[in-house]
Amino acid sequence: MNAMLAPAPQLEVRRRLPADDAAWDQFARAHPDGTFFHLSAWAGVIERAFGHRSHYLLARRGVSIEGVLPLVNVKSLLFGNALISIPFGVYGGVIAASAAASRALIEAACALARDLGVGYLELRNREPSDLDWPSRDLYATFRKSLAPTEEANLLAIPRKQRAMVRKGIEAGLTAEIDGGTERLYAAYSESVRNLGTPVFGQRYFRELRRAFGDDCEVLTVLRQGEAVASVMNFYFRDEVLPYYGGGTAAARDCKANDFMYWEVMRRACSRGLRIFDYGRSKCDTGSFAFKEHWGFAPAPLHYQYYLVRTRELPNVSPNNPKYRMLIRAWRHLPLPISRAVGPLLARSLG
Repeated sequence: MNAMLAPAPQLEVRRRLPADDAAWDQFARAHPDGTFFHLSAWAGVIERAFGHRSHYLLARRGVSIEGVLPLVNVKSLLFGNALISIPFGVYGGVIAASAAASRALIEAACALARDLGVGYLELRNREPSDLDWPSRDLYATFRKSLAPTEEANLLAIPRKQRAMVRKGIEAGLTAEIDGGTERLYAAYSESVRNLGTPVFGQRYFRELRRAFGDDCEVLTVLRQGEAVASVMNFYFRDEVLPYYGGGTAAARDCKANDFMYWEVMRRACSRGLRIFDYGRSKCDTGSFAFKEHWGFAPAPLHYQYYLVRTRELPNVSPNNPKYRMLIRAWRHLPLPISRAVGPLLARSLG
């Protein structure tokens, strides 16, 4: 008599536990659509830095993970109550090994959004999905393959922007890997104040360094020993993502920002990395144009929304008339005040 076959394990969706983190990250790193923002450590970073509660869901069949969906509940008096995959990140959404796992995770996320009573559920997909949900084309991302040599990468930068890089080199700028986040914070907070955006608290940057270790690196640009620009880079598989960067008032004259991003690119090439991910920018903004001038082609991001208590898509764009007066006023705040008050608002800007 033939032995009876054991029934196939059922697909189960449940909350992530700390003991799941190693398997979760292994799945995220191996999946073709996995990104740095799918890594499990983001949950702890966001909870510790901002106090937002995470709801990370995983789909398992037996002992094997078949899909993951990182979610964070962001509550804000100014911007409402939302469940987002993931706030403060460019990418998110479901990554799964099967259609069944993807569908089960989406259904669980919608049920969770209803239970939490949020205004909406937002999935920040890099690639289009088959969900019949409303979407907003507010952002584009900029990704480009790196050439195998430093010279080829420099020549791939359009002529006018390449001239800015050369001016930075001629100005005697140097770059070094920074052991802390203090100089990054000084340059970054000044830059975002000038854009009219509240800055995150310093704790957020320290938490990122602590959580991601060697995969989170700060590069600082110096002119005659003085820090004029700095950027925090994320590393994921064969990609580099310069993510939080900025310069002081002195950076413009010596082209420190151009030199800084070239230095990130040059070092990534020497490490054998293949992709330079310039991150997202809102359409029709200065940062969008800056990245195009570097020869990067924009690719639309596919952010989709499941509306729960709200009936309109959220619009947190700086072009929204609702925020224009606040942005203009913020640009004129003294820097110490913007650094003191900014973190209270920035925690809700997920």
